[in-house]
Amino acid sequence: MADFRYVAKSMDGKIHRGAMEAAGESALQQLLKEQGMFLITAREGGRGKKRRKLSSRQLSEFSKSLSTLLASGVSIVRGLEIIADEEGISPAAKSLYLEILADLRKGISLSEAMELRRCFPELMLGMIRSGEGSGNIDVVMNRLALHYERESRLKQQVQSTMTYPVVLLVMCILVVIVIVTFILPQFEELFSEMESLPGITEFLMAASDFLVNQWYVALLILFMLGIILRIVSKIEKVRRTIDYIKVHMPVIGKLNRVIYTARFARTLSSLYSSGMPIAPALQTAGGTVGNLYVEQQFEKVTGMVRSGVPLSQALKEVDGFLRKLSSTILVGEESGRLDVMLDSIAMTMEQEAEEATKRLVTLLEPVLICVMALLVGFIIVAVMLPIYESYGAIEGAA
Repeated sequence: MADFRYVAKSMDGKIHRGAMEAAGESALQQLLKEQGMFLITAREGGRGKKRRKLSSRQLSEFSKSLSTLLASGVSIVRGLEIIADEEGISPAAKSLYLEILADLRKGISLSEAMELRRCFPELMLGMIRSGEGSGNIDVVMNRLALHYERESRLKQQVQSTMTYPVVLLVMCILVVIVIVTFILPQFEELFSEMESLPGITEFLMAASDFLVNQWYVALLILFMLGIILRIVSKIEKVRRTIDYIKVHMPVIGKLNRVIYTARFARTLSSLYSSGMPIAPALQTAGGTVGNLYVEQQFEKVTGMVRSGVPLSQALKEVDGFLRKLSSTILVGEESGRLDVMLDSIAMTMEQEAEEATKRLVTLLEPVLICVMALLVGFIIVAVMLPIYESYGAIEGAA
């Protein structure tokens, strides 16, 4: 049995692409015939080797380079040759582009060759298919370059803004570990001479003793907890619940809704501008939000749009987007400039996401400092309390 990547046509004239396991091409043809489809082309090894997903920056650079070359009149094959030979390109990227180039020389379309690699997002594949059908693939690649450039810039802004709070949190944890493992053991001899200790002091000394003498057990527990959390977080119901909380939690929930709205609007704008019909564009854009709870609502939304409900009205039903999105789309529908309004709302939401992130960090800084102060204060009280009690007992006896 071998894996095949196929292109087939059904009785109603629709083109179907997919992967199937069969003993050979004739067996594949028979299997498709049983499903009411006729084989057009097939390629063995269709499922391809799964590669690491490309980053937004890599996708932007690839799209920009190919767009510039195509606009200059260079063919796709020659364009990929030039991109693969660029100075400074990583060996993994060079290997990827050469594999795509080899498929193009065999007559496979760019979108299919990229899909075989399994490292390009569905948004890019859908837009390239649309560009191949309309013949304006250079324009589509330019839109993709702008899309992923903005997405990369937004991610970098969020990461750079969150750097200081993360460093502060790590420092807080390190300070507590140093105090518990190095400073507290110095008081053990003093506390052992006392008849009794307060509860918080006993708890703190037991924790210190555990971390000093059985630190490997603590590391093992943390490692096991990490594995368990990773496994549990992949369960669909658990992930959906977590994503629901992400949308509805105070402060951070508003920031997430802004980011999801900006991401969806930008994706839908790119797909719709490239000529893709609104229903499949909506379905593809809904799958790129990055929140399972929000994404699962798009099956209903797509069905409503297919049945004739206006897009602005259908998106009002989505729990996880700002209401500003549906009202802006309504203006675009009434004016006939939906692509312009989608692009406008995406830019607005991206700016709001950046401002909201900065506000969140401004709030996080004093919160983390207060948490650090409370932890250190708790340790100081636990250490000093038995000392004061012993002094009090000495004065009472005197």
